[in-house]
Amino acid sequence: MACKLAIKPILLVHGGAGGISDTLAPRKVAGMKQALRAAVKHLLVTKDTLKSGALDAVEAAVRIMECDESFNAGYGSCLNIAGKVEVEASIMDGSELRAGCVALLHDIIHPVSVARCVMQKTKHVFLAGEAAQRFAFNQGFEQLAENSLVTESARMALKKFQERHVRCSDMTFASSEADVGSIKKDPSEGSGTVGAVAIDVKGNIAAATSTGGTTGKMLGRIADSSLLGCGTYADNLVGGVSATGHGETIMRFNLAQKIMAKIQYDNKTAQAATEEACKEMTKRLLGTGGAITICSNGQLGVYWTTRRMAWAYVKNGEICYGIDHDKKFKEPL
Repeated sequence: MACKLAIKPILLVHGGAGGISDTLAPRKVAGMKQALRAAVKHLLVTKDTLKSGALDAVEAAVRIMECDESFNAGYGSCLNIAGKVEVEASIMDGSELRAGCVALLHDIIHPVSVARCVMQKTKHVFLAGEAAQRFAFNQGFEQLAENSLVTESARMALKKFQERHVRCSDMTFASSEADVGSIKKDPSEGSGTVGAVAIDVKGNIAAATSTGGTTGKMLGRIADSSLLGCGTYADNLVGGVSATGHGETIMRFNLAQKIMAKIQYDNKTAQAATEEACKEMTKRLLGTGGAITICSNGQLGVYWTTRRMAWAYVKNGEICYGIDHDKKFKEPL
């Protein structure tokens, strides 16, 4: 790898990849900017502090997006086949490779913070289901009223999914053919995840990812967002990644780790590693997705094989953002 340059703090976020509509796109951009402005303060720490600004920054950024119904995480999450919200998240601290993951939580708006609590207050990495629910409650997380995270747009998306499913059930195609055909297309506009990657002045790297999954998913389905090496990974010696897109494809390809390996072993830049891995995944498995990356020298990587992906970062007092390929915008922080 190239010699390590002086590190300037960077916070990079994504708001999901897929068929994002023209109506939803500006709301996602606004939500990402809000997340950056609220969370970047955690990176403004002195070199002498023991605090990991990167870890605080990614959690804070994801928490903001979990409260925004423009994203599929926390409030606004996709509904499963029973019309319920089941959320998952993961967070990783690259300084010591510590991590926390949770899945199958319900009526809790900030799974990313529950994941951090697993990392810091247990000897485990992953908790799921009712045990994770009890853990969150015992740690003081608010148990919201049933269905508090369900939005009208999520209900409409499930209704459309059910109508398509009924039509497809009348076809004579084998289910395997239908499945392959469906993942050739972008995820629906409400799909994807939210995620953040940061590097602070000490070179600490952290990553976090949170999602509500996919519309119409089976009860109990867990995807890449809560799995290390798939949707999330961070290592101070290499970099950090948060992924988004078709979860089953990202899991099968191990996307985050593929990107990390290209940086570590192939001496690729963050951008080249991210682009190559995403393209290889889609070429081999058909499913689409994207990722955001920061490597240990502060280089950035942003790429996606879906039609659109919402992304933004703050560096040197400036916000850069985009949602379409080959279109990038800047404005003061």
